[in-house]
Amino acid sequence: MENFSSHEIWYGRNTPPPERIPLQSGSLDLVFQDGDLRYVRFGNVELIRRVYVAIRDHNWNTIPGTISDLSVKSESEHFSVQFNSHHRTEQLDFTWQALITGSTDGKISYTMDGITNTEFRYCRIGFCILHPIQECAGRPYQALTPHGEISGTLPVLIGPQRMEGNFEAPLFPSCSSLSVQLENGMAIHTDFEGDLFEMEDQRNWTDGSFKTYCTPLSLGYPHTARAGQQFHQKVTIWLGGEKPASRLGRISPPGQVDLSAGKPIPNQLPKVGFGISAQQEILSQSEARLLSRLRPDHLKVEVHFTDANWKTSLGRAIQTAEMLHTSLEAATFLSHDPAQELQQLKSQLSTVSIARFIIFHESEAGQKTTSRTWLELARAHLGTSFPGVPITGGTNGNFAELNRDTPDISVMDGVSYTINPQVHSWDEASMVEALEAQASTVTTARNFCGSVPIIISSVTLKPPFNQAATEQEAPPRPGELPSSVDPRQMSLFGAAWTLGSFRSLAVSGADSITYYEIMGWRGLMETAQGSLIPDRFRSLPGMIFPVYHIFADLAEAKHAQLIPLESSRPLSVTGFILQSAEQSVLLCSNLQPVTHSVRIGPLMAREATLRRLNDQTAGLALFEPDRFRTAKEPFLITEPQIVLTLQPYETIRIDL
Repeated sequence: MENFSSHEIWYGRNTPPPERIPLQSGSLDLVFQDGDLRYVRFGNVELIRRVYVAIRDHNWNTIPGTISDLSVKSESEHFSVQFNSHHRTEQLDFTWQALITGSTDGKISYTMDGITNTEFRYCRIGFCILHPIQECAGRPYQALTPHGEISGTLPVLIGPQRMEGNFEAPLFPSCSSLSVQLENGMAIHTDFEGDLFEMEDQRNWTDGSFKTYCTPLSLGYPHTARAGQQFHQKVTIWLGGEKPASRLGRISPPGQVDLSAGKPIPNQLPKVGFGISAQQEILSQSEARLLSRLRPDHLKVEVHFTDANWKTSLGRAIQTAEMLHTSLEAATFLSHDPAQELQQLKSQLSTVSIARFIIFHESEAGQKTTSRTWLELARAHLGTSFPGVPITGGTNGNFAELNRDTPDISVMDGVSYTINPQVHSWDEASMVEALEAQASTVTTARNFCGSVPIIISSVTLKPPFNQAATEQEAPPRPGELPSSVDPRQMSLFGAAWTLGSFRSLAVSGADSITYYEIMGWRGLMETAQGSLIPDRFRSLPGMIFPVYHIFADLAEAKHAQLIPLESSRPLSVTGFILQSAEQSVLLCSNLQPVTHSVRIGPLMAREATLRRLNDQTAGLALFEPDRFRTAKEPFLITEPQIVLTLQPYETIRIDL
């Protein structure tokens, strides 16, 4: 396509993917990328997911750094890396030097020496170490605290982050060293210098890791850094315990992935709906036709009674739902006069098809779960007028709020929370890692919700608002995107990530999911007016985003049974089969910016058709969606397993 580079189609920006530099320290393999250490492994066992330095401002915004003077010296079984990093905003200015070494005995150290160039407020400066869930959940740990050694077991279900006073409490007390015993007799050790470290279960925010972070939260935040203040920290990692004489297997060669069918999921597919923007215009007939193809189970509308224009916004939502022949999911935010507000809402919706009410109060919506008072009030005012319509509650915040303040399910017909993969990190690798944790939220919620339906409302690429802000944030400057907008919404990566998200939530048993918005830069397709900031959000008027085709494929197999595809590299390739009496559809996505050879099987079919969604077919997919959806090439399956090459962030559909 003339208007877009391959990289823009991949992930919405015209820059190449970050360089990944493989390194080795004794028997340990790892990757250096953009100042971080990632995927420290012993054979096929992941020991540490990531080590990085986080600079987070007074509102917990992560401030990216600019790396300079990078030097990487890598030899067989040892290495050294040095660089400088500069982090700067209007309020914050911090520079630090890195020294990373890996020795032949398998010991890895990462040293950070920094200095503040001006006075500023901050919430964190220093190291974060991420521990993989699959290897560490349910495993024993030992830690050295200022008061002596402690031990325990890391949680299998998501460990809630409790509040002590006004601050978040860690899983265990602050420590200067930590060891986690792995299932195979090995132990991963980390020593810390320059600060005490704590651990939290990051699955509360759908990060795919446990995080050990610097500076105890009980000390409060934000902190004030003086001009010229120095920061020194060091993390040392090594493998101990009953280390085998040879590595535990070898992961498949780079670029090669095996997919095999798992056990069919007994539960029905989740209901799928989409959000309506508060600024949503009435759909044109062509837009309505394209969106109707997705057969949405509902459209979500937010009703904020503090908004003087709530009736107008709700009226547009009602009209849109009627055009798409679907129901409304009414997320209702009560405020100053809840009883009167509920009466007004009942009047506005008296003739409207309602999928469910989700009841919040503005004073608590993003910080805790819906209080019993508001649910009982809603049931009293809405129950008789909307018989059979579920009245649900939960949180408009992250799963962390639901897990910390478990809901009173006796007054709820469903439990709701939101998901986004960028509470802490925004790079593609971290977003892919978050897919595993989405399933953990449903499994954990089921533990305290029983059979009450679990409503994910909604899933977005970026946080819809900064829930952790300690004070109101300034609006975006001219030419900048709002903080809730991600350029990857219009990208192949966005489509591949969404397929992985649906797989994760469907396999774990979510009952209903609301994804994105129907139109605009948080949506499934561009408006007729086009992007408001085309230099930052690369879309053209009326363009269909790749993610649209994921939902179109799901809509065509709405009553199928899901069979997950088990991947030898789940961070690289994901997928599933939708099987019904009429058809079997295989959907598979490459989650990485590199080509993969994917072996799929066994497949019990002789004839199939294949359709590819990649940067070569994007022209059709984005601008001629009808032609794209019928552009399937036939092929014969002559062996039980087929081998296909998947381009970066490509999604394929195979009709068997």
